[in-house]
Amino acid sequence: MADHSTSPLSRRQFASLVGRFGLTSVAMGLAALPKIGYSAEAGALEATSASIYKKRLAKPIRHQLRFGAAHFTRPGLEILPNGSLNFIADLEERTDGEIRVEYIGGNQLCRELACTKMCINGEIDIFSASTQNASAGAPYFNIFDFAYMWPSRAAVYHFLYHPKSEVLLREPLRKYHGLQMLFSHAELRSFMMGLKYKDADPLDTVASLKGAKVRVTGTQLGRITMKLLGLKPVPVAWSDTLRAMQVGALDGAETWSSAVPYGNWGDVVAQDVHSNFIAGNAMTAMNQARFQSLEPRLQDAVMESAFLSQINVQKTSEAKLLSVTGISDPPLPGSYYAERRIRNVFWSDAEIEKARQLSSPRHNPQPWENWRQRLNHMAGGVDVYEELYSIANDPIANVEAVDIEPRRWWKQVYGESV
Repeated sequence: MADHSTSPLSRRQFASLVGRFGLTSVAMGLAALPKIGYSAEAGALEATSASIYKKRLAKPIRHQLRFGAAHFTRPGLEILPNGSLNFIADLEERTDGEIRVEYIGGNQLCRELACTKMCINGEIDIFSASTQNASAGAPYFNIFDFAYMWPSRAAVYHFLYHPKSEVLLREPLRKYHGLQMLFSHAELRSFMMGLKYKDADPLDTVASLKGAKVRVTGTQLGRITMKLLGLKPVPVAWSDTLRAMQVGALDGAETWSSAVPYGNWGDVVAQDVHSNFIAGNAMTAMNQARFQSLEPRLQDAVMESAFLSQINVQKTSEAKLLSVTGISDPPLPGSYYAERRIRNVFWSDAEIEKARQLSSPRHNPQPWENWRQRLNHMAGGVDVYEELYSIANDPIANVEAVDIEPRRWWKQVYGESV
């Protein structure tokens, strides 16, 4: 047999490994290697995939789960680590293969909006999507999208670990949408402005964006904010946004920063305008009925793997935002922003406050009333916005996002461990 230990991985070799070990095992093997994609060494990937495959078959399978990952696939997950492959690897090893997960990304099974509906309907068992796109099929995800509720990424992680996330997020998702929220990455959504602004002054004020045609996701509440800030939101699918930016049909796009290198938008983005107007979450959730069908010990395994994945996402994402994406001033050498000469434009505290005054429910409540009533009803009558605002602005969360304390949210009550 030829020695491929130091040879680059060809497409034929990749296909051969998939045939022997399955796509999920090979994808997890790639995730475990320092190199990614077809630059991985064939021998190393073969050995790693074989080891993972053996672990996945350690015990007879009891539950086969299908994971619709939309467009989340290699090598994009090296840029935007949403935790999905780490979750699968840990869950399968934790259960000695009693739970096995078929991971289908690259839009091969479903896109984000369709994945959400398929998981709700039980056609797939697990899915990944942004909470903004998932909100089109599961409206309760809109709770993340009140204008200027989240002062930082740390505040979002603080809430995801918080025991009150059970009553404010997870229980309504189970009750109304049949979804078990597992884990999520956290950024803040801003405006990625196109090449017409390459030589323009920094777009560092609300007024500088007035009238701009900006792509918007499925977020209903995000559109309210954009209109209140004077922008013109244009609904465009993720897969069509790059082309729309290239031809000038859009002035920009609202998304989170790591989406720029993830989508390879470097040729169409001139300024990352850090308005930080709503949260940005690439989350993973599971069909609740399927979760309940697992034996209690396997349900515990799912939750422990979700907890470990949440920690991994928090730590890894924060590191990669600096070193891979480049959200610093100036961007770190070698980062995507530095190499593509994308400018970070950070709004001042005074400008953020001006945007907050224009759009936040605390200062401009009328445009939000209908949605607040709807979400409050789904949450059992509590004032969801006020509860979330209190947690998001907790002084404990006024730290770097990497320093937020991980907590097993389902094993605590507010203020003490169970």
